[in-house]
Amino acid sequence: MDFEALKRDDPVLAELLDAEQRRQADTIDLIASENLCPRSVREAVGSLLTDKYAEGLPGHRWYGGCDVADAVEQLAIDRGKRLFGGEHVNVQPHSGSQANMAVYFSVLEPGATLLSMDLMHGGHLTHGLKANFSGRLFRIEHYGVSPETGRIDYDVLARQARQVRPDLIIGGTSAYPRAIDCARMAEIARDCGAKLMIDMAHFAGLVVAGQHPDPVPVADFVTATTHKTLRGPRGGVVICKSDYAKAIDHTVFPGLQGGPLMHVIAGKAVAFELAMRQEFKQYQAQVVANARAMADELASLGHRIVSGGTDTHLLLVDLSPKGLAGAHAQAWLGEAGIVVNKNVIPFDPRPPIDPSGIRLGTPSITSRGAREAEARQIVRWIHRVLSAGDPAQAAQALRPEVLAFCRAHPMPD
Repeated sequence: MDFEALKRDDPVLAELLDAEQRRQADTIDLIASENLCPRSVREAVGSLLTDKYAEGLPGHRWYGGCDVADAVEQLAIDRGKRLFGGEHVNVQPHSGSQANMAVYFSVLEPGATLLSMDLMHGGHLTHGLKANFSGRLFRIEHYGVSPETGRIDYDVLARQARQVRPDLIIGGTSAYPRAIDCARMAEIARDCGAKLMIDMAHFAGLVVAGQHPDPVPVADFVTATTHKTLRGPRGGVVICKSDYAKAIDHTVFPGLQGGPLMHVIAGKAVAFELAMRQEFKQYQAQVVANARAMADELASLGHRIVSGGTDTHLLLVDLSPKGLAGAHAQAWLGEAGIVVNKNVIPFDPRPPIDPSGIRLGTPSITSRGAREAEARQIVRWIHRVLSAGDPAQAAQALRPEVLAFCRAHPMPD
């Protein structure tokens, strides 16, 4: 994308976008929730569909001139049904947060009880954080992980669910490295009379590639983001049983949103098409293999991996045995050109603003062609910085090697 018009009309912003291009090209991105969008998706999102208002659903709009918009959205819906195997798909949510909100508001009243993963154990803001709409409008009960294993104990969860009697159980997390046992969660929900929502925002790409248990056949609702492992545009999607189709559609519009972002829905359609191809399945298998290689290499170098490893695209590193904190590690590694995020770990004694851990993810480096050997090399670089007497100096010395790696593994076009 040449940005010729942007350079003419707004050279200041054009330079900022050039700077972001250079930043992405010249750093190793290990943010688990980020990925590299294919050019075809970016072209769709940057299209003139951004001009079109299309409130409503295909064939039932409040504006004229929606023939093409109808075809684009129906294409995304049809591809979404094939990709996810869902009875009903709504592709209009602007984000994963709004997809979750749509589920809550479609079947719950304010004050209803949600049972969800504790944010401090890997959950998400929209699963009941007090400062979030979910925590302000609903009664929240949290489950967490075992202090011994760092994993969800489903027997404990089952007992808690029978005691709490929630209206909705939420499975899925943003910083839990293990696969979710979706079938067991469905059994727990049925046993206590709750509905089940699986938020697969992080692992949707793994699910459709057969690398993670599929929640769609067993859950009442499944929500996802279309970026992260799906490698599409930033946005959300709701997959549900046909019994809930009308309620979900009416909640998304007019309940929560006005006009859908047709240019983003076009990008979702492209991403869904690409995710049905064999190359995508091979990519996701490599994403998981790279994450496991990183976890194994870190453990061999003496680092504590939360839960002992990973089944997915991400892992959590507890830095407290090394006397380090996540915020410092994030800053030092950033100086070297390795981008990570500080993260709380289960039972973290430190505050969330300066937690004990860092979260690492492999979607972006895998999109750049990295395999297990490269993943292990990146870990050795991380270890070099974090074990140095002067980590800031070590990071500066490492920067040329990271830059050479980035040049050898360019961003896909």
